[in-house]
Amino acid sequence: MNVIRPDQAQFFLDGQEVCRQYVVTGKLTFGTSTLLAGQIGGVDPGHPDSHEIFYCSRGHVAVFNPTSGKYYELHEGDILLIEEGEPHQISNIGTETAVVTWSMGPSMG
Repeated sequence: MNVIRPDQAQFFLDGQEVCRQYVVTGKLTFGTSTLLAGQIGGVDPGHPDSHEIFYCSRGHVAVFNPTSGKYYELHEGDILLIEEGEPHQISNIGTETAVVTWSMGPSMG
């Protein structure tokens, strides 16, 4: 077992989305995305060999699929399953900071 703290995660920006990637193994990737109210993340082109789960752990977000043109609204506690290769973009449509945790398998790394 291994405890990984936020300051040990790989930090990067995707548009206005603050991302922390905590774990990448051959089987699993896990991270978080944080957006202030009104912020919009970059478009992730999707992962051709992985399912991805978004869990809205705080706030109120919309996830946009630019290929289908559909929006998926997530409130705190909601989960979204993203199939292989589906592009997606997170927008914070709430009034407070939003945090989405994400995990995919098999791993993207």
